[in-house]
Amino acid sequence: MKSYNNLYPKLCSYKNLEKAYEKAKKNKSFISYVLEFEKNKTKNLLQLKKELETLTYKPKPLTKFIITDPKTRVIRKSDFRDRIVHHAVVLILEPIYEKIFIYDSYANRINKGTLTALKRFDEFKRKVSKNGKLINPSKDNNLVKGYALKADIKHFFDSVDQGILPNILKKKVKDKKIIWLINAVLKNFDNKIKGMPLGNMTSQFFANVYLNELDYFIKHDLKAKYYIRYVDDFVILHENKEILEIYKEKVNNFLKENLKLELHHDKSKTSSMHKGVNLLGFRVFYYYKLLRKRNIKQFKKRFIDLERQHAGGLIEYSDIIISVQGWFAYAVWGNTYNIRKEIVKKLNLIKIENTNIL
Repeated sequence: MKSYNNLYPKLCSYKNLEKAYEKAKKNKSFISYVLEFEKNKTKNLLQLKKELETLTYKPKPLTKFIITDPKTRVIRKSDFRDRIVHHAVVLILEPIYEKIFIYDSYANRINKGTLTALKRFDEFKRKVSKNGKLINPSKDNNLVKGYALKADIKHFFDSVDQGILPNILKKKVKDKKIIWLINAVLKNFDNKIKGMPLGNMTSQFFANVYLNELDYFIKHDLKAKYYIRYVDDFVILHENKEILEIYKEKVNNFLKENLKLELHHDKSKTSSMHKGVNLLGFRVFYYYKLLRKRNIKQFKKRFIDLERQHAGGLIEYSDIIISVQGWFAYAVWGNTYNIRKEIVKKLNLIKIENTNIL
């Protein structure tokens, strides 16, 4: 396995830090803390460069807040300066790990994402069901053969072992200074032994590095053909239910023994494909997808909030359109014509008639 050394000088280079700064400020250019950093950008980046090079860099304490979407999550927000460092780390490591990540890992990767994962699932469900072969002659053409193991890793981000992760990274990254910086980022957390802050750019990237061990086990040891992972959620399709149950037990044992993780008991089940598979906000059947009710409820709540912001002069009408179009690009993958039509009516703009938003 090829390994990499002497990466740290490249990470600390002004060019890399400036690129990291541009990524960190994306869609935040007019926020006060970004504007403050921008005033003395060169000076601030050079100071950051010096601290990194002399190994005196120390991240600031995280700001903690709680969101409900609908389940309660604790988000930890890094200082803007530290976010630049996070991007600088990922800019150096991402090209290395992209070469070894499996194809069917879809979260936080270039040219991947939820829609690509849904397309891949459609491809897999056709193969497993032999192009929609029915269980018995039926008027319901969604009663296809095949099973799905839909699984979720219990409290993933809070359970990542801070000792195991650096050891995984050391397989590829031999630069001790890079490992020092990664440990500094990991230890800037409530728990100094396990966990990663949900919300950090590095946490998103390290999730894929950590679970790449699971990906390899499932693909190469279990030899599962039809496997898709999105962060800590994954699905395996197979024509045999008993085989999926064996997979489930072996995966759980692997997680416990190697990564100090475990499957969520209530959210990890094997079921018939014809009952629909919960995947990335949809309930996916053979011939259609239903957007889950909580997703629609969340969007309606957000739309009302956008209307209020516009009425208060906080945002332009075009900002509402951009937000709606972004959600439509996702929702259009499900049977959502009526809800999208309802939203378009609420927009009540003549301009909307000349767009292909639906």
